[in-house]
Amino acid sequence: MSIVVSDLVKTYGKQNAVNHISFEANQGEILGFLGPNGAGKSTTMKIATCYLPPTSGSVTVCGHEVTEAPIEVRKNVGYLPEHNPLYLDMYVHEYLRFVASLHKLTGQQAKSRTADMIDLVGLEKEQKKKIGSLSKGYRQRVGLAQALIHDPKVLILDEPTTGLDPNQIQEIRQVIKNIATHKTVIFSTHIMQEVQALCDRVIIINSGNIVANNKVSQLKSTDNNEVHIMLELETPAEVTLLESMEEVINIQKKSNNTYLINAKTDRDIRGDIFRKAVEQGWVITGLSQEQVSLELIFQNLTRKN
Repeated sequence: MSIVVSDLVKTYGKQNAVNHISFEANQGEILGFLGPNGAGKSTTMKIATCYLPPTSGSVTVCGHEVTEAPIEVRKNVGYLPEHNPLYLDMYVHEYLRFVASLHKLTGQQAKSRTADMIDLVGLEKEQKKKIGSLSKGYRQRVGLAQALIHDPKVLILDEPTTGLDPNQIQEIRQVIKNIATHKTVIFSTHIMQEVQALCDRVIIINSGNIVANNKVSQLKSTDNNEVHIMLELETPAEVTLLESMEEVINIQKKSNNTYLINAKTDRDIRGDIFRKAVEQGWVITGLSQEQVSLELIFQNLTRKN
């Protein structure tokens, strides 16, 4: 295992920011680390990268425990924090050569790795510009390049696509996919499309506790005892009448005349809904059964605290 987290606790005063969590991440795996703000994601990542000490428990990276061998851990980890710290007055290629020197890469090796990273993350045209003149998207690329320049076995990315436009997000996703074939990648995000596009497995953390640890397909199947029916009417109506149906769990109003009906999967109740609408004189403009979304699963899991 590239990363092993065992019974990890981080306490601030009387509050457990991370509460006895355990998980593993394997080589060649992209692990999505999800949770609402303040759930403990960044704290866990900072412990795994030796920026914070744990209160108790352990984190082992490539066989090295973070409190016992922090230098060896840092040699094996590339880290892009949520707030990407860069020297804005340095030129891109100059900064990457500087980071390479911190990892004791010198001469031709440093030059070669810098050129490779510039090519990998698409910074060829920007490499002679000052970092401070770059857009948010290109600064993120610089941050990703510095995390990779020493060829680490583990890459930890804390919300790497925050603030990027759709094209930039797609480009960063492709870079992550390319490097993940021979590395372990852990990244946090609030964007569920990224989870589906990138992740082999997902961990969801809430209030310091792991509430899900599964492959994306398996995570969806855990919520398969419900179906979600979208009902759209020509005009608003008193749809609470539908709650009298045995299969209906609850109804959420999405807009003035659109309603999300959560129901048991025992049988398809769309026919019953149609007949009830006719009986009440409602004009249906849309009636569809939706697949369970990751967004809804995330909301359900993080509201159960």
